[in-house]
This record gives sequence, C-alpha cells and structure tokens, in this order.
Amino acid sequence: MARKLEPLEIPEVDAIAGYPLPHERSRLIGHAMTEKALLDAYRSERLHHAWILGGPKGIGKATLAFLFAKFVIANPDRFGSEVSAAPDLSVPEDHPVARQLKAGGHPNILHLRRPWDEKSKRFKADLPVDEVRRTVSFFGTTASAKAWRICIVDAADDMNVSSANALLKILEEPPERCLFLVLSHAPGRLLPTIRSRCRRLDLETLSTDEIGQGLSELASSSVPGAEDLRDIAVTADGSLRSAITLLSGDGLAITKGVRKLADNANQLDLAAVHGLADLVAARGQSDNWESFQHILQVWLHQKMRQDLQAGIRNAYNYVELWEKTNQAIRDAEALNLDRKQVVLDFFFALRAP
Repeated sequence: MARKLEPLEIPEVDAIAGYPLPHERSRLIGHAMTEKALLDAYRSERLHHAWILGGPKGIGKATLAFLFAKFVIANPDRFGSEVSAAPDLSVPEDHPVARQLKAGGHPNILHLRRPWDEKSKRFKADLPVDEVRRTVSFFGTTASAKAWRICIVDAADDMNVSSANALLKILEEPPERCLFLVLSHAPGRLLPTIRSRCRRLDLETLSTDEIGQGLSELASSSVPGAEDLRDIAVTADGSLRSAITLLSGDGLAITKGVRKLADNANQLDLAAVHGLADLVAARGQSDNWESFQHILQVWLHQKMRQDLQAGIRNAYNYVELWEKTNQAIRDAEALNLDRKQVVLDFFFALRAP
C-alpha cells in the first residue's frame, strides 16, 4: 500500500525560526504616534484608501499593518462607540478576527509578498505581477455591505515594473470599502504615481530601550547583558529584526569579525577573512548571511558620515563600494552564486588603494 505523503509547509519569506510573524503579533513595539495617526484617520470623516508605511526593514511596519487590518475588520463601523473609545489599535487575542488571522489568514485580508518557488526551493527575487493581479479576484468577490477588504503589499520595494504598474491601476480605481497598506523600506524610490495616490506615514527607528523591550518579549533565548545589548542595539541601527538576527546563529561573531577586519583593511588578515566568509556562507545559515549584509551597511554608513564630517573626499568611495557590493548580493541571491565570494570581494575591494 502506497504511503500517503504529507503536504509540505510553505515558509514565510521573512520568517525567523522561533519568533512570531507580524500577523501573529498582538502588540506593537514603539511607534505610538504612528499608531495613533492611523486610528485617528480611521475614525475621521475622510479616510484615505491607500497608505504607504515607510521606514527601514525590521522596525515594525508589517506588525503595524496587521494590527490596523485586524482593528478595521473587527470594528467595521468607523463611527461606532468601540472605535471612538479605542485607545489604540489593539484587538483582544480571543477575538474571532485575531484568532483567525493568527491561525493563518482572514478572507478579507490579502497579503502580497514574494512567493515561494517550489521548483527552485527558494523565494522568488521579486514580487511578480501575477501576485498583484490577485487583487482583481480578491476585490471582485461578494462581501457584506459593512465588510472591509484590506490589501497589504509587503514590500513594495520587491515589485518589478509590471507589478508596480498593476498596483497603480488598482490604486487609481479603488473599490468601495477597501484599504491598501503599502510597506516600503525606501518610499522615495517608489513610482511617483504610486506615491501620489497614497498617504505616507514614516516610522522611526527603534530606540535602544525599545530594542531591549522587543527582545525581552520575543527572544526565544535569554536576553543578553547590558553591554552586549547596547552593542546589538547600535549595530541593529534601530531595527528589531536585525537585533533578532544578531542573536540568532553567529550574528554577534559576524558583527565583531566584520568590524575588526574592516577597521584594519590595510593590514588584512587573509586567514581571518576566509574564516569569516565561510561562517557567513555556511549552508543553511540564512541568518548569518542577513547579519553580514546588515553590519556591512551600518559600517559603511558610519564611515561615510565620519569622512564627510571630517571633509575627507574619499567618503564617496564608500558609496561606490556599497553599490557594488549590494549588486553582488542581489546577484548572489537571484542566481544562487557563491556567497563566500561576495564577502571576499568586499574586503579585497576595501583593501585596494
């Protein structure tokens, strides 16, 4: 008798093992003013149908989007007493909408993100037009007169030209009782026509105290001591996600290794560089790869600021190096190239006169 195969679980593109996904969260770390702005807009006379939630990756944009979506679905009457009295966007964890969303999704919430490619066993490099076109059937189905439908684009930076134009088309002719929450790590790079059809809310990076609070609430392991926490918060540059990845895998070791080698690039320790590259490129250690990218960006930005403040013209060399390395990172991910070579090339380019 043939053995029945169990269906494979499709991973989430931004999942970190042991940590809740944004749609599973019931509380937001920081961003109280932005949360209030969305709540005030919802209970005002005029509610815009599309919003850009902007800010660096990992600071809570997706969590805020899902909190707002849950609140709207759970409280469809914008002018009802519950909405008027609400101090924030929280919805009780035992509310049917919260339970349904935490279990996997809600029929009135469409979450668009880079899909999983079953053939290559990896996520696609961009958010394709076919994903955005799901809005046609989503908004075309019959719903009750009071029901809201919410589309979360996570993140708009992943769209290609075709998918961006498809999103623009639906934004130009929005259905009744719909909301678009467009997440973007760099809103200024979105199509001007998309930006012109959305209201924009920019989220600030998190403080060291908020990073510590987030790690205390979410960390699957013990929170580090005050000194390590301070180092993590500085390196994470206000991103809770980056702080979490630094605690996962070999994030702290990679952070210290990158800083030490980069600060002494003129006397580069080749054995140490190869050792670090092996650690970053270790098979199955995606957290290591992500930690490397983040500390690289933070280090380069710090060097650029220092040199610009000191009037050193070579500061723009760091801009060129980041652009070159960032392209190499994108190529490595899109074409499944050797990640170790990306690490080596960065340090060799940094050492070059």
